[in-house]
Amino acid sequence: MIRLAIVIVSFNTRRDLHACLRSLHEGPPDLSHVVVVVDNGSSDGSVRAVRTAWPDVRVVEMGRNAGFAAASNAGIRSCDSDLVLLLNSDTIVPPGSVDRLAAALEEDAAAAAAGPRLVDSDGRLELSFGRMLSPWNEARQKLIALAIAAGIPPIAGWFARRVTTPHHPDWVSGACLLVRRAAGAAAGWLDERFFLYGEDVDFCAALRAAGHRILFTPAAEVVHLRGRSGAADRAAARAAYRRSQIAFYVKHHPRWAGVLRLYLRARGQHPPPSPQEPAP
Repeated sequence: MIRLAIVIVSFNTRRDLHACLRSLHEGPPDLSHVVVVVDNGSSDGSVRAVRTAWPDVRVVEMGRNAGFAAASNAGIRSCDSDLVLLLNSDTIVPPGSVDRLAAALEEDAAAAAAGPRLVDSDGRLELSFGRMLSPWNEARQKLIALAIAAGIPPIAGWFARRVTTPHHPDWVSGACLLVRRAAGAAAGWLDERFFLYGEDVDFCAALRAAGHRILFTPAAEVVHLRGRSGAADRAAARAAYRRSQIAFYVKHHPRWAGVLRLYLRARGQHPPPSPQEPAP
């Protein structure tokens, strides 16, 4: 059995996908590994381009935009490995980062999953971990992000300490999420009710419910260009986010789901149903 499967979901991100694959090929992990690209019905020639330029990469074609969770699950189940790395197509992986991330996870026997420090193309740090989502924690996360962006000293100092210290948050970002296959399989992998957004927080919650910890480690750093799959249709991406948010509250905070729907309707942000997505 190979040690690591790197699963990358792509939807019309041909240029970013090539940059991501190039980074993995120019600085490949020392761990025995396979790279799997799952294509969600792209119309930009991504599949042909990957097969031409990267013949060693496995390609799984969904034939439609099945959503991030369903596509990730298909990629995970298409191969066998001890570890699975969920990796966004809009990431650049520096040499050694995957090995350091895997080493950190292996050293923490109680952790089932680990996430690295994420930075943007200018080196700015991303808030890529947090507490379990709830009405209060969502507001807290947004306020922290605003304070970090504004450079407010107490919060900026707290953030600087957090991103340089290993710790165990409730979740880490699915943009680069390493998980032990046995633990992920026991948790049922990603909940396919979440078409796009929220599936990483939900998955980490399932791992924690089984008694595992989630690890954030600064030992590894990955560049995350953020939101490129939704850049071509931002209205659709916003609607997908809201549908996933509603699905999350229906599952985890059912008493608040109705309040959230009323709030979104009052602001004109309640998403229309989508025939592509399963109902929550």
